[in-house]
Amino acid sequence: MPNNHSDIDSLFRTLADPTRRAVVDRLSQGPATVAELAKPFPMALPSFLQHLGVLEKGNIITTKKVGRVRTCYLQPEALKVIEGWLADRRTMWVRRLDALEQYLDNDQLG
Repeated sequence: MPNNHSDIDSLFRTLADPTRRAVVDRLSQGPATVAELAKPFPMALPSFLQHLGVLEKGNIITTKKVGRVRTCYLQPEALKVIEGWLADRRTMWVRRLDALEQYLDNDQLG
């Protein structure tokens, strides 16, 4: 599981593309074949496969081939890393806003 800034940067770069985010959204509902995933996108299959390759390299999805059918699966552990990073930022900002509120309340009294 990634735990340093370069790993988090890589995950954000991987998810920066709207096509890849749409694939992640779809896979959050359950596994899907490459053909099912590619259908809504107006691009050639080789271009779409490049997006899947980026997601797979980023460990956000895995694929399994049975016969001629390749199925994709979401790996939610990778997204938990981003969730944790965002939670840390939120905690920091809540503390800062609480401190600002306290400062303003004290300033109004004095």
